[in-house]
Amino acid sequence: MIFLNSELTTAERGPDARYQIVPMPLEKTVSYGSGTASGPAALIAASDQLERLWRGFEPCAAGIHTTPPIDCTAPLDQALAALAARTEAVARAGQIPVTLGGEHSLTWGAVTGVQQALGRPVGIVQIDAHADLRRAYQGFRHSHASVMQLLVEEEGTHLAQYGVRALCQEEADCRARNNVIFIDAEELVTGNIHDITLPDDFPRDIYVSFDVDGLDAAIMPATGTPVPGGLGYYQALALVRAALKGRRCVGLDVVELAPIDGWEVWDFTAAQLTYALIGIAEETARA
Repeated sequence: MIFLNSELTTAERGPDARYQIVPMPLEKTVSYGSGTASGPAALIAASDQLERLWRGFEPCAAGIHTTPPIDCTAPLDQALAALAARTEAVARAGQIPVTLGGEHSLTWGAVTGVQQALGRPVGIVQIDAHADLRRAYQGFRHSHASVMQLLVEEEGTHLAQYGVRALCQEEADCRARNNVIFIDAEELVTGNIHDITLPDDFPRDIYVSFDVDGLDAAIMPATGTPVPGGLGYYQALALVRAALKGRRCVGLDVVELAPIDGWEVWDFTAAQLTYALIGIAEETARA
């Protein structure tokens, strides 16, 4: 399957495209609801119903190429290494990897690959209901609940979190210890906040990691752990746009879609979200 298949020209879908879709149907450490293995295929299938035009221009004109899925039947460490190799190759070619998940543990592989290509740490802008800063969860070091702790404390990655509304004391301590930037969901939603400013010393190269459960459960119930009190669709996109102002998007992922049979609206929401994030990255590149 090809992302935005019916809308792309032959040239736009070619391997030289700026945006490289990397499907990663990973489902190995999920701890509540299941179904993330089906997320990438459902999202890509729904993308065939999207329109090219977005906010007055066509982001897909920069090219969107869909690469083969990462083999997730392999052991987790091998699957993550394969993803890291893929995103490193994409970033070395001057292109932007767009990884579609799959559970959130994949972000470790995607980000480490980009950092290896760039030769320096990036800044992660994370939209999520959860902080993902545990050292391990249910026996898994490379868990969806510990992915950001691995990146921050072992890879030297900078992190800014928006929309969190479920975390433990261990994660709060990790935030403080590593100077993680955050504005949690209650403050964002009750304050109707759509604009944020990253500090000057935050990296110029930004990787956007968007867990669909960052959106309110009324908007996106098709995820393993939906949490009430989340972000609105346009609010979440506005936060990403503000974070990228004056910076460069070097990669992104959309994770934790767990399709619900008979309710393709949520697959379409994730597909539209992905195209919108590509659009924001393209807006930033043109600015």
